[in-house]
Parts: sequence; C-alpha cells; structure tokens
Amino acid sequence: MAAIRHGPVDGEVPVLEAIGLDDEHTSVYRLLLTTPSADVGEIARAASMPVPRVQAVVDELERLGLLARQASAQDRVVASPPSLALRPMLLERERRLTEAHEALVQLSELYRRGAVQRDVPDVVDVVLGPDAVRQRLGQLQAAAASRVDAFVLRDIALFDGSENTEEDRALARGVRYRVVVEAPVLERPGFLDQARSVMPLGEEIRVRPGLPTRLFVADGDLALLPMHSHGEQKVSGALLVHPSGLLDLVNAMFEETWRTSIRVVEGDTGLAPDEDAVDRDLLNLLMIGMTDAAAGAQLGISVRTVQRRVAELMEKAGVTTRIQLGAEAVRRAWI
Repeated sequence: MAAIRHGPVDGEVPVLEAIGLDDEHTSVYRLLLTTPSADVGEIARAASMPVPRVQAVVDELERLGLLARQASAQDRVVASPPSLALRPMLLERERRLTEAHEALVQLSELYRRGAVQRDVPDVVDVVLGPDAVRQRLGQLQAAAASRVDAFVLRDIALFDGSENTEEDRALARGVRYRVVVEAPVLERPGFLDQARSVMPLGEEIRVRPGLPTRLFVADGDLALLPMHSHGEQKVSGALLVHPSGLLDLVNAMFEETWRTSIRVVEGDTGLAPDEDAVDRDLLNLLMIGMTDAAAGAQLGISVRTVQRRVAELMEKAGVTTRIQLGAEAVRRAWI
C-alpha cells in the first residue's frame, strides 16, 4: 500500500461533523483520500486506532457512500470523491435547515400572538429544580444572537465558568457578554487571569461590592432570575421573564448597575508597560474595597509588595492618601 500520511494538516476542518459524523470518521476518510487503497489493519496503524473501532468506522463510511470496496481486492477500501459523496448529503442538510428555519419563524409567530394575549401574571414562568434551571440557562445562551448580560454572586450556584460550555460557544459565534460580579468573586484563584483571557473574545467583567440577585438576560428579550435557596442547593428554581414592563425594569436595573460598576480588566493606561499589568489590577482591587492581603493573594504578590507599589503610585500621582490616589487614578484614566 502507498504510505498513509499521519496527522492533520494545518487549517484542516473536520468537515464530516457537518453531516453528523465525529473526528474518527473524518480522520479515516482523510487518510484514505491520500492513498489509493487500504485494508482495516493498515488504517488502524496509520490512525492509531483499535482495529474493531476502525472496522465500525469503515462500515459506517461505506454505508454512507464515502468509501467503496476495491474491485480487485474486496478486503481493501477506497475513498469516494468528496464532490460526489458529500455534496448530496450537504444539500440535504441545507434543505432540512431551511425547513427548520421556516418552522422556527412560524412557531415564533404563534408564540408572539399568544404572548400578546398573556395576562399580567403570565409574563413570568416558574422553572422548578436546579437541573431545569441549568437547562434554561443553556438554552438562553444558545439562543442569544448578540448579547448576554449577567449578575454573578459570590456563591457558585449552578456551575462555575469552566462548566458553562454554552458561554464558550456563544463567544465563539460573536455574542458579547457583559458580566457584573460581586467583589468576593474576585478572590477566586486565577479570576483576574480568566477575566483577562475572555476580554478579547467579547466578554467584559465589572465588579460591585454586592448584587441583589443572580440574573441572566439574552438580547434584552428574555431574563432568567435564579431563586436563591439557603440549603445545600444554592438554586431551587428560577423566574423566566418574558417581554413586559417587568422585563423593562430588569433591563433598566442591569444597565444602571453596569454603568456604575468598576471594570475588572482595563485596556491600555497611562502607566508604564512594566507597571501596567500589576498596578492597574491592584488599583482596581483596592478601589472596590479589597484589603491589601486579599489583593495581594489575587495578584500573587506579598502584602509588603502591595504596600510598596501603592506608595510608589501615590508618589507618581503626587498625593498623600489612598483616597486621593483613587481620585487621581480615575482622573488619569489608570482605572
């Protein structure tokens, strides 16, 4: 057999995902595109996959018409031309997506008509149970077209940021996140690094000493307010608020809170480059009332280093008190 190339080429896209197949199917199909023919054992060695799994993948690809048996050797398979094998599948997918979109438009119109007839109490749906709340939150983020607004309290109630996969997907497709967190959230290990990493993706985080409730709003059109529980379960249910005067009030509350909150991560400031990374964050943390010890722990520096840097900033700003330093830092756009 001709040598089978190992590993992906830079820029390759797992195109078979578009027709519902996984990376293993894509890998095997790509391998066979680069060689005249191969048997299951050769494919398994080249793809570093178990023979039984390769056999299952080959059978599935053959069923879909992406592979065919070699006429002169029935134990060997060859790749079908992509333009011949894939185009009909992709056209069928496009047709189904078009039909699904048309159905969505029709169902949305029916929902809109029903919403117009809602009584006042019906503008709020009650979601019961933490699992149902997680599901609604995932749906809310998945349906967001341009923006998600959120309040995050100190206690992790539903899941932490690393478990919120719908947020990652939303950011990847260009949805902007505006998140206000309570000050104690900043004490979570690595929080500032995480906030800095998501800012280029379209997520901005601000902080306030305290917040009245957890809140998630998609595109200003639908709000989810998880209901707090004081037991082991931090969330027992949620209120789903539909377009109404109440939703207008929720949006107005968020906008005012956002406007008056302090940015956690800033862009370029007037500080020198070597000072910018730590001193900017230090000023932000002190401005929201964190102690020297708590700020140092978040930044990975000692209390003595915090005090030294504050003294240097006060000297640079030409002030003698921390209150004056805060005012001067705002005036000079350091924070």
